[in-house]
Amino acid sequence: MADTEHYVRDDVRGFLAMLEQLGRPGVEELPVAEGRQGMAMMGQIAEAEARELPVVRNLTCPGPAGDIPLRLYDRRDSREAGPVILFFHGGGFVIGDLDIYHSLCTEIAWQMDLPLVSVDYRLAPEAPFPAAPDDCEAVARWVASSPAQLERPCTGLIPMGDSAGGNLTIVTTNQLCARPAEVPVLFQVPIYPVADDVTQHRSFHDFAEGFLLTRKAMAWFTQQYAGDPQDERHTPMIADCANTPPTVLCTAGLDPLRDSGRSYAAHLIRQGTDVVYLEFAGTIHGFATLRKALPSAQNDLDALIAAMQLMAQRYGG
Repeated sequence: MADTEHYVRDDVRGFLAMLEQLGRPGVEELPVAEGRQGMAMMGQIAEAEARELPVVRNLTCPGPAGDIPLRLYDRRDSREAGPVILFFHGGGFVIGDLDIYHSLCTEIAWQMDLPLVSVDYRLAPEAPFPAAPDDCEAVARWVASSPAQLERPCTGLIPMGDSAGGNLTIVTTNQLCARPAEVPVLFQVPIYPVADDVTQHRSFHDFAEGFLLTRKAMAWFTQQYAGDPQDERHTPMIADCANTPPTVLCTAGLDPLRDSGRSYAAHLIRQGTDVVYLEFAGTIHGFATLRKALPSAQNDLDALIAAMQLMAQRYGG
C-alpha cells in the first residue's frame, strides 16, 4: 500500500487499497497468457467507456515478419490531407493490445479531431527485441506513404504512446529523424516513457512497491523483452537526439519510471527542443487507462491533449 511519505490523491489511494485487498499475484508470478488476461480484466474494470466514433476500422500493413494488425480511429467519415497520430500501446512490450487501449484511442481521436492509427506490434517473449521497434518503424513509414487503405492522405506524423509505447514513440521518432519518411514527424508524445536505464533513478526505488507498477514487474518485463541496452532502439537516450522534433511529454508523480521521463525531458530542453513537460502529482503509472477507477485521471488526460492541441496549432502539417 502507498506510504504516507508522498502525496497521493484520494482516488489513487482508494484504488491502491482495493488492489492490495484483492491480493492478485504480480505479473511476474504468472504465465504470460494470464498476465495478458489480467491486464485486459483490469481495463474492463478500471477504464472509462469508449467514445462512439464513425470510423473504427481494423487494417493491416506489411511488416518485417508479416502483416501488422492496426486499428484506424476517426471522428470524421472522410478527411482532406492532414496529420495522422500513430499510437503505440504500453504493457511492458509483453501484455498490451489494441483492445485494452481501445477506449483511450477513441478519446484521443475525438478530442484531437485527427485520424489515429493504433499499432499491434509483435510482443515478447514470442518476438523479443527488436521486433517491436522494427514493427513500429514499418507502420510509421507505411502511414507516411499515404496508403490507399487509410483513405486519408498524410501530411505529417504524430507518434504517441505510453510506458513501453512511450519508449517506442521516442525510438520511432529517432529512427525517422535519422532516415526520414515521406512526411515529417510533426511532434511526438511519450507518456510516462522508458527513455534510459530506469534502475539508476531514485523514483525506481522510491516507488518500487505499492504503486501498481513494481520493481519486480519491471525486471520481468525487461527479461522477457531481452533488449540490448547498448542499442539506441532499446535505450533511445544514447542516440543522437540533436534533431528531435517538438515534444509533449508527461510523467506520473508516483511512478517508478518518473525520473526517466524527467531525464529525457531535461535532455531535450538543454539541446533546444521545444518541449511541453507535464508531471501529474499524486497519481500512478498507467493512469491514462484507469479513468473509471481514477476519475482525476480524465483531467490529466485532458491536460495532455490540450498540450497536444497547442503543438498541433503551431506545428501541424
